[in-house]
Amino acid sequence: MDSVTSVLGGPGSYPISAVIIAQDDEIRIAKAIQSCRLFADEVVVIDGGSKDGTLELSESLNCRVFVNPWPGYAKQREFGVERAVHDWVFLIDTDEIVSDELAANILERKKLLTDEAAAYSIYRVGDFLGRWLNHGEYLVRLYNRKQYGILNSLVHERPEVSEERTVRLNGTLWHQGFRSINDHVMRFNKYTDLEAQSAYLSGKPFRISRLLVRPPARFVQQYFVHGLFKKGISGFAVAVFWVMYEFMVGFKHYELNHSGKLAQHNAEGQAEPEKKGERSYAVQ
Repeated sequence: MDSVTSVLGGPGSYPISAVIIAQDDEIRIAKAIQSCRLFADEVVVIDGGSKDGTLELSESLNCRVFVNPWPGYAKQREFGVERAVHDWVFLIDTDEIVSDELAANILERKKLLTDEAAAYSIYRVGDFLGRWLNHGEYLVRLYNRKQYGILNSLVHERPEVSEERTVRLNGTLWHQGFRSINDHVMRFNKYTDLEAQSAYLSGKPFRISRLLVRPPARFVQQYFVHGLFKKGISGFAVAVFWVMYEFMVGFKHYELNHSGKLAQHNAEGQAEPEKKGERSYAVQ
């Protein structure tokens, strides 16, 4: 769509742009787009270079589609926000679906978006092995781009909004993130790479306590505190995967620190002049 007319929510309502970043997800993106139709005045899709029909499907659903080679999560999200027509932005992923209750709540809220400094968090619940998990998380997804930018991080990018400025909306954002165990392992590998790199680049030191404490603590949190024991094998699997996640981040952080120190040691050794009277031997 080349032009967008704000017709939703009635006179005096504040228009909202729904922004989706996409990559090879033609199977799920249609439901994500359609779930925003009740409240969104436009849907902007940023395609990172899909090789399936994601781009064409998005265009057929009257979205404003832009192609931008993948620069990373935060930068891609910011790229989409910058291309939205409206200042109030709703962030959604291709594997998420806005519940009817949430869509109605956002539609009603459109008339009340007078405070540009306010931001709105949404309760997201995920699935695993065919079951919805009973513990989700609140994420800021509706905000004014004139007030807040996207946190520039390698992973877990989000609007930079303080907790006291956040209002919780009613309803659920359904996260259909599970594809298969194999896919889950591959994505965990990618996300733990990014989280370890983020820790390393920020200068955070590796501590063995992370490997000793965080994995078992995460299992207790997920399985018992969050009630995943009620979800049978699906809940047990999620808790175990979180233990794996913590171990992988910790070991990868150690590997990066160790590699950095080794590279520095080698560089210093090469730069050190040979002492008089000493011979240098090379291994043949």
